[in-house]
Amino acid sequence: MPVIAMWKCDRDGSMFDSKKEADAYDKLLELGEQFTALLENQIEGIDEAKAEDFGLLLAKNKELIIQACKGRPEVLGEIINPSSNTVTPIGTATGS
Repeated sequence: MPVIAMWKCDRDGSMFDSKKEADAYDKLLELGEQFTALLENQIEGIDEAKAEDFGLLLAKNKELIIQACKGRPEVLGEIINPSSNTVTPIGTATGS
């Protein structure tokens, strides 16, 4: 029986085939956690689950956020669902 190396994310238990994927996912979760903490600190009474969802949304779309901050706010349209004009829901982990 062959042994297959897998990497597990301590934060949510997601499994990955490569260390590179696991590290990238861990960094994404860390950034999301920091965004969540910022939101909870700055917006009194914010719902914890909504703050976490928004923190992860920002982390998953950090490149678009950076572009928007550099003078291209229209790129944020890429994360808005045009049919209902709401933010696209956050998907599940992309790990294996």
